[in-house]
Amino acid sequence: MERLNSKLYLQNCYIMKENEKLRKKAQLLNQENQALLSELQQKLSKSTSKTKANAAAGNTLPDLNLSSSSTPNANGSTN
Repeated sequence: MERLNSKLYLQNCYIMKENEKLRKKAQLLNQENQALLSELQQKLSKSTSKTKANAAAGNTLPDLNLSSSSTPNANGSTN
């Protein structure tokens, strides 16, 4: 019985060490994810401000996705 207890204790210690490693790894991944998200938000913000500036200056391009409803589909036929 004592031998089994020792074995279980060692397994528990191993699991706790692995758990701590995974926790640290998850924390690092979360930090990286937050940094990337922040970077993406900054880029989107800059892109949005440029689009607004262009619109204010009259430099807008037509949205080709919003053209007439009879646009050709992928196989060349019309709707």
